[in-house]
Order: sequence, then structure tokens, then C-alpha cells
Amino acid sequence: MKTAVITGSAGQDGTYLTAHLRNRGYTVIGLSRTGPVDITDTEAVRRFLAETQPAEVYHLAAHHHSSQDKLADEGAIFRQSNAVHTIATANFLEAIRRVSPVTRFFFAASCHLFGAPTTPVQNETTPLNPDGLYGITKQAGLLVCHYYRQKHGLFAAVGILYNHESPLRPAQFVTRKIVQAAVAIQAGRQANLILGDLDATVDWGYAGDYADAMHRILQLPAPDDFVVATGEPHRVGEFVGAAFQAVGLDWHPYVTVDPTLVRPSKRLPLVGDSTKLRRMTGWEPHTTFKELVGLMVTAEQRR
Repeated sequence: MKTAVITGSAGQDGTYLTAHLRNRGYTVIGLSRTGPVDITDTEAVRRFLAETQPAEVYHLAAHHHSSQDKLADEGAIFRQSNAVHTIATANFLEAIRRVSPVTRFFFAASCHLFGAPTTPVQNETTPLNPDGLYGITKQAGLLVCHYYRQKHGLFAAVGILYNHESPLRPAQFVTRKIVQAAVAIQAGRQANLILGDLDATVDWGYAGDYADAMHRILQLPAPDDFVVATGEPHRVGEFVGAAFQAVGLDWHPYVTVDPTLVRPSKRLPLVGDSTKLRRMTGWEPHTTFKELVGLMVTAEQRR
């Protein structure tokens, strides 16, 4: 029986990955903000891996912040993001090198590595161009993986994850905000929904499918970087339409756009090409865009 460690185990991705691995007979040790190990503490991570000797480590923990928070302390955001995305990554890989060299490591990177992309569709060869602190520190974590992979021969794989949603998405994300509003408006508990740019385009997948991709990546003969994406762009307005359709409403009377929430941008959208992942692992996303929205609406109605 294999043992797997998952950081960020209490989050959306950690929850789905935990269920995915347990269904395959794994013993899963989950690490979250409340313990039992401070992943930013080098010695604590080394002791933990020396004791547990896991077959696989999935580093999913992330520090998120709202891009709409104009009063944010960016210095504090950088320190917190760097601690989770870079220092913790180095702590795990150094501990693997010293006390558990057969352990395979997965780092959850992000499409924000591409920031303002130079191509309409991005793959593993697309130049990295992060334009925010989240993407910058995720790129640093990716480079740490490259270092330990190349210099020390560790199995340090990277998944460049595009937007993925589920009923577990926290309320601050726009997809959950839309679904909550559609259900509340249909039930008469809310009058309208105010959004920003309805034309913003996103490559949305289902978190359960992406958990499957993570596991497949660590079963390969050698570590590498992989884009995990559906390759299908959808506008925010399409998500709104699908959510309101799922509750039997036309969205137009209920949704208004606040111009102050629309950020002028000529950037290309983030849309991923996961050809390499599909070819090497056989992975396919099984949940369609419409099915994803339906799952989220049904879960919200049950709440």
C-alpha cells in the first residue's frame, strides 16, 4: 500500500485528490494550515519525511489573494506566497534528497506563469511571463523543481494547472459567486447579480478531472512539466448563462455590469494545450463545461 502526502489537503484540489488516491488504495496524510507540520520549516519537513517515507508528495498548498483588493500589502503577499510556493517546495525537495530519495514530488503550478501570454494557446514551450505575485512565486517553485530534477536527479514533476472549478470552490471566486446568485435569485432571496467583464475568457475544467491528471503524472517513468487544461475557452457571460439556465431563468433581467470592476486589457486569454499530457498519460477531461456548471448549481441548491 502506497502512502501519499498532500499539502493543502483541506482545499478544493486536496479534497478531490485525497478521494482519488484513497479509491486506489493509498494511505493519505493530509497537511493543512492547522498542522501537523509547518511546511515552511526546513527541519520540521525533514523530520516528517524521514518518519513517513511517502511514495508520493503532492504540493497543492497555495496562497491566494484577491486581484480586486487595491489596499493589499503587496510586501506581505509576496512573503506569504514565497513561503508557500517557493520555500516549502525547496524544503520538501531537499528533505527528499536527504532522507527519502525514492519519493516522487508533484508541484501544482498555475497558468498564471504565462501572465500576459504571447500566444493564443499555451503549452510547455510557451515563454513564461508572470505579471502578478502569485505567478511570480509559482514560477520560482517551478524553477526549484527544475533544479532538483536536473542537479540531483529527483522525481520532481510540475503540473501547470489552468482554472478548475467544483462545488467546493470558495465564495470569493467568480464562478461560485455566479452560482450562488443564480440559486438565490431563483429562490427569491436575491434581486440581482453585479459582475465585471462578461467577455473575459477562461479555460475552465473540473477539479476532479485535474486530480486524476496529477496522479497520472507521478506514475510516469520520468518527471516533466505538463499543462493541465481543457483547451476550451468560455466567456464569463457563458458561465452566467449556463448557471441561470440550470435554474430555469433568463439571466439578462438580473445581471448588471459594474464598469469599475472591468479592467481594460488587450491581453490574450489563458487557454491551455494539454496535448503532451494526453499523449503521455492517456488523460482526458471527462466533465464538460455545461456539466461542471450543473454540478455546481445542484450542490448550491442542496446547500
